[in-house]
Amino acid sequence: MSMSLSMVMEGETRIIRGVKGQEEMKRHLQDLGFIRGEKVRVVGENAGGMILMVKGVKVALNRGLAHRIMVEDQEVER
Repeated sequence: MSMSLSMVMEGETRIIRGVKGQEEMKRHLQDLGFIRGEKVRVVGENAGGMILMVKGVKVALNRGLAHRIMVEDQEVER
């Protein structure tokens, strides 16, 4: 079962299962490293968004974009 990345808590790591939305936005997120099968870790968060680690790079996303990224709801091994 999958869930939105915006629901993942700080310090947790998940596996990306897909991105919802228009093709242009999907491509943009994929260019940032949000690709099916990749691990993503929430390293920080604030009221405006989330700081994520994907493919060894820190990326800041607002919660609206994070909501469109679907991840596996079981935490992966660290």
